[in-house]
Amino acid sequence: MKRIGFVRHGVTTWNQERKWQGHSDIPLAPEGIAEAEKAAVRLADEDWEIIYASPLKRALRTAEIISKENPGIPLVTDDRLVEVYGGQLEGTTEQDRVERWGSEWRSLLPSLGMEPDEDMVARGVELLEEIRKRPEENVLLVTHGGFIRRLLQAVVPDLEQSDRILNTSVTVVEMQDDRNLCTLYNCTKHLSDA
Repeated sequence: MKRIGFVRHGVTTWNQERKWQGHSDIPLAPEGIAEAEKAAVRLADEDWEIIYASPLKRALRTAEIISKENPGIPLVTDDRLVEVYGGQLEGTTEQDRVERWGSEWRSLLPSLGMEPDEDMVARGVELLEEIRKRPEENVLLVTHGGFIRRLLQAVVPDLEQSDRILNTSVTVVEMQDDRNLCTLYNCTKHLSDA
């Protein structure tokens, strides 16, 4: 059985401004660095053997902070962990989108250049299948909210999800031969611990 931990990156200024990020390479805000430091302390008490990270600054910096608190654990970047590409949506707020494309802008996603969910899920599943063949049993993936949410829909279809994957939240999936089981979902207890 493989245990896969999904960690969303720390908060960015675009998260704070409610802007669509996608592939835009936005760094962590100071608050995001603090969140990542708290997540790193939490994750140091667990048995992670390798860390995979999206190469986008916000996820990679989060992974580096986690790695520093967990010396000896290899950190590998993988392009398949990048966020869903948002096309013309990147850098826009909800208000911007409504002003440009109307309140039904979601129906226009393919024409606005957004990466199809199927493509994102395919690259995520491909990575998980490679990880399944690796010797490590406990693998941490530091990535993005949209990526985590869509991939979970595919690999744990019966999971009831919230609207958002929270910054630096931890989600754990046990990948078994016959099914995948989510044992922890969107957990940010490290942000509220004193």
